[in-house]
Amino acid sequence: MCRNIRPLYNLDPPAGDDEIRASALQFVRKLSGLNRPSRANRQAFDRAVDEVEAAATRLLHDLEASGPAKNREIEAAKARERAQRRFAGAA
Repeated sequence: MCRNIRPLYNLDPPAGDDEIRASALQFVRKLSGLNRPSRANRQAFDRAVDEVEAAATRLLHDLEASGPAKNREIEAAKARERAQRRFAGAA
């Protein structure tokens, strides 16, 4: 999985529209290989982001969690710890 795309499911507080949009944008950028599309490709790129965002929103709202929601602060701390361990060996 791309490290820049974060899981948005089963979080407390739930993922907001801006997070879902940012995730959709990152996905389309990764898939297309384009960070900023040309004027000729802008409409197709924006449409793809809109469609991915809509699909992601439906998915997140339709999923049913069997466990408690994850605390964002705890999950962020775990991610920082993993990154510290991962990059400690690279120095």
